[in-house]
Formats: sequence, C-alpha cells, structure tokens
Amino acid sequence: MAEYLRLPHSLALIRIRNPPVNAISPAVLYGIKEGLQKAVSDHTVKAIVISGADGKFCAGVDIHVFSTPWSSDTGLGDLVDEMQRNKKPVVAAIEGMALGGGLELALGSHYRIAHVQTETGFPEVTLGILPGARGTQLLPRLIGIPAALDLITSGRCILAGEAFKLGILDKVVNSDPLEKGIKFARTILDQPLECRRIMNKTVPNVPNMDAIFSEVFAKVRKQYPGYIAPETCIRAVQASVKHPYEVGIKEEKELAVYLVESGQARALQYAFFAERNANKWSTPSGVSWKTASVRPISLVGVLGKHVGEFLDSPHLHMVRAAIYLVPSGVKFCGKHIAVLAPLILIQVHELFILCVRTGDGNFFFFFFVVLGPELRTYTLSHSTSSQLIEMENILVPRGWGEVVSTFLTISNNGTMNIHVQVLCRHTVFSSLRDSIYVIYIRNFRVSDLAGLDVGWKGRKGQGLTGPALPPGTPARKRGNIRYCPIPDILCESGRFGQKTGKGWYQYDKPLGRIHKPDPWLSKFLSQYRETYHIEPRVISQDEILERCLYALINEAFRILGEGIAASPEHIDVIYLHGYGWPRYRGGPMFYASTVGLSTILEKLQKYYRQNPDIPQLEPSNYLKKLAAHGNPPLKEWQRLAGTPSSKL
Repeated sequence: MAEYLRLPHSLALIRIRNPPVNAISPAVLYGIKEGLQKAVSDHTVKAIVISGADGKFCAGVDIHVFSTPWSSDTGLGDLVDEMQRNKKPVVAAIEGMALGGGLELALGSHYRIAHVQTETGFPEVTLGILPGARGTQLLPRLIGIPAALDLITSGRCILAGEAFKLGILDKVVNSDPLEKGIKFARTILDQPLECRRIMNKTVPNVPNMDAIFSEVFAKVRKQYPGYIAPETCIRAVQASVKHPYEVGIKEEKELAVYLVESGQARALQYAFFAERNANKWSTPSGVSWKTASVRPISLVGVLGKHVGEFLDSPHLHMVRAAIYLVPSGVKFCGKHIAVLAPLILIQVHELFILCVRTGDGNFFFFFFVVLGPELRTYTLSHSTSSQLIEMENILVPRGWGEVVSTFLTISNNGTMNIHVQVLCRHTVFSSLRDSIYVIYIRNFRVSDLAGLDVGWKGRKGQGLTGPALPPGTPARKRGNIRYCPIPDILCESGRFGQKTGKGWYQYDKPLGRIHKPDPWLSKFLSQYRETYHIEPRVISQDEILERCLYALINEAFRILGEGIAASPEHIDVIYLHGYGWPRYRGGPMFYASTVGLSTILEKLQKYYRQNPDIPQLEPSNYLKKLAAHGNPPLKEWQRLAGTPSSKL
C-alpha cells in the first residue's frame, strides 16, 4: 500500500509501505495513484514528496508478478507519465535503494534527493527483462546514451555519488533524505516545471551515434552470448533516439512484452528464486547452515603450480559468510605459502574448501562443509579474483554418489560414447557449442585442468583398470556395462592434461593455458574405431544433444528419487554455479520441465533400447512416475512422485 499524509507548509507526503523492500504491487500502485489524485484535487497542496517507509524507497516491481498477466502491463509507466505531467512539483526523497521500477518512479518525479548510501540501478536485464515503465526512454534523455546503455545492459547498481555525477540525482545528503526533501520542496513551490519533465527533453546528441550502438551490440554479444535481454535493451534505448517519446514508449512496451513472455525470462527468474531457496536447507534432524558452527583452523593444504591468488588467511574465520581472494605470497602461521598448481584445498577441522583455477584466470569454488558423519554441503561459485564471493550452499550426502562427481561422470561418459561413434570428433563439440550447452566442452577442459591422472587413479582403485583388472576382461566392457577405456589410454600415453601439455586438448606448453583441438586425438579415435570394429555413422545434432543432456537429466531424477538431493532447485543451483550451465536455461531440471517429461522419457527409452549396455540411458523410476502425470510444474514434482527416504 501507499500512505497519504498532509504536511505543514502546503505539502503532501506519499509514503510507500510494502515490507520488506517496498516492492511495487498492484496495491502499492493503486495507493500511489490515489495519493496523487488527492494531492492534485486539494488546492491547499502546493508540492508533493514521495518516499518509502523503513529507510527503503523502492526495490522495484515485485518479482512474483512477472509470471502473472499483470506483468505485461503493470500500469507503472502510465503512473510515471502522470507524475511528470503533474502541475504540482513532485520530489522523490530516496533512501536505501531505488531499483528497477523504483528508479522509474524517481525519474517520474521532478526532483530527486537521495542519501549518500542509496543504491540506484536497473537490474531487470539480469532477470531477462527490461525497464519497461519508461526507464529505457527517460534515462537516455537524462544522462545520455553511453551512460544509459552501460547501466541498462549491465544491470549494475551504483551508489548515490556516482548517480549524482551522472545526473540521475539532483542532490545527495548525509542526513535523513525525507527531512531534506521536505525542506527542499518548500523552496521550489513556484518554480516552473517544464524543464524538469524528462519526457520533454531530447536525447543528448553525440558524434557517431550509430557506431556507439554497434560497439555496444558487439560488446554484449561477446559478454553475454546467447542472452536476448541485453540486445533487446539496446533496441529499446535506440527507440529513444529514433522516435519521439510517445512512439518510443510504445516500442519499449512491445519489447518488454516480448521479453516477459520469453523462455529466458522465466528461466532467469526461476534461477533467482532457486538460489534464494538453496540457502534455506535443513536436515530432518534440524541441522541447517545457520546452526553450523565456525571452528578454529587446524590445517591448510595448498597444492599446485600457479603463483596466482590465495585465500586471505585473516578472513578464513568468516567462511560461513564469504571468502576473499588476494594475491599469492601471503603468510600463514608465519610461513610463506607457495601456490604450485591451480588446485587449492583448505581444511578447517570439519570444513573443507576446494578451489580450481580455470584457463581464463577465473575460479570455480567447490566448497563443502561436513556437519556430521554422513552430511556435506556444497557451495559452488564462479568469480574473478577481485570479487567478494557470496556462496550458494547445497546439502548432499557424502560418498561416491555425490551430486557433483556423479554429474561430471555422466557428462563425460555420454560425450565419449558419442565420440567413438561419430564420423568427426568436431561434430560433437560443434553441436554442443552451437546449442550453447558448452558445459560438456568445459568438462573436458576441467578434466585437463585437474589432471586426467586423478580420475585414472580413482578407476584403478575401483578395479576398473590397471593391475587389479582381471585378465581377459573385454576392453569395452565391465560386466554387462559398456566401458570407455579412452581416458585410461590417454593416461597410459602420458597425456595427463595441462600439466603435460596434452590431454583432451593440446596446449602451448606443459602447464600452459592456451588450448586447441589436437589432430592426434582425431587420428587416435579413428584407430580406436578400427581396433574395436566400431562402425562410424553420422549422428544428428539433436541426437547428440539428447543423449548427452537427457542422460544427465535422468541421473538428476535418480538422485532425487534416492533422496540424495533435497529438491530439483538444488540440483539446478549446483549446475548453474559449479559447471557454468547457461543461466538463461535455468538448469537441467528446469530445462526438463520446458522440454516435457514425456518427451524426455520417450527419448531415453529409445536410446536405451539402442544401447542396453549404457545404464545411464535407462529411465529412472522417479522420471517414470512424474511422466505418468504428463508434464506437471516443477514445484509439484516431489509432491506427485512421493517423498523418498532422505539421505540428508
């Protein structure tokens, strides 16, 4: 809701009150409109101040409404125009945040005063949408095209000081912005408003406008490959240059509706909620992340080669909340730490952190906390060295069936089985790359990074290869199950990955990072097929994708059915943060819900009939139960399939 209060000195106050962040809902929108009408009709009111309750102006439109019919036309844009056209000055007193629709409300005001710690921005692009309530038309008119494009396409939030320099804010204060806003409103009662209406301004002209847009298009295509929202935001901003305001807002609305109804918006918003819910896990015994206690450091182990970055030891006691990365060479317990490889392992009593450095200089964190003899939490994150890492916490049981290692095995096995059948190795990678499911390519690169000999040692320990393998065992069979010995053969040839300069890829030098396809591997695969009399065939891109992705999805259903993961959302968060699954696809479980469970079941049954010795293709019972209900919403899966015995 929104409160309407009469103030002394011919002023009226409209205060947004919708805890916790004063998000815009239909009720809030109605309250603001009603407050404006009261102020306009009251001839004793000379100016209006709009603010938010409890130190927060407005965090934007309530994200829950994006999945409702109201979302395509909230009416917020009309309200923003009404505020601009108001004959009585409107002053926005901003504290806390003015984000998304909240910033659009502020732009509809004639003056904007904010506390110095206030955050402003348009984060809509991160949810697959755009600022569709005049944001793409007003901001360029106020601060110019380059700055507006930067804020709208990146979704980044800025503090009041930067917003003031850009021209978004008129005044920044260190004290109560409402008090300052009320005082300021008394000084502008008789000031003309025409020059304060942003809608009447023209976009500041800059040389080479077309070149600016071309450069930004190229930048977002490189920075956000596959995402449609950043490019659509650019087109909306272009409309502010090409058309008058009244035409531009119509184009903005069309583009906004296009994004709201797109599959990417649904996936990105699903990912947003899945991440928020991931941290709320608890076990049947009541153990949760909040109840996990921090313990003193007993041991730190660092493995590896690159003198890159290391975890800042003074902050290790804060591991429940965050981890910082700092340049290597720090001292720990009085001793200099030498980072020798891209793998960092830290043990803090029952707390373990594993950090893997990727070839592009970024880090993947596999962060797990042992809370008891049978429990482990995974925190998976991807960041650059300068960022504060905010972790996602996923609870899974310990052992060989752990979610992460299982998924990696399924991913690699599925791709390797296709490699040996397909006519050209590059066809597999091309299909996966073209479809944006590059996680499978990354799995091979991660294997090279970690060292192929690591998995080789594990397989030898399981008796799958090496001296423990019984004589006479078929090379491509282990019992009745198909086995791919290619990784073993690579290791026997001394191809351990980056450390030896060759593995699945060829590198510029041992321990190098520059990788490229190795012609040797293509020749080797041809010889391998001849040796084992494998008839190569043309495999369509659809089959490549289905056999790789559906096998992984099938394993995820198995994990759910066995009670190893608490929810499908947890599995998706693991893949989003741990393996670079495209965020605009939501995750493997969300993707399954969009494809249709019956379709996935049918395809798996087909491929399993063709390959009965690949158990990963046999549909799980959990998937069969759900498919019997058609294609139920993801949030209904666990209710419909029944709650398995939890292993958490």
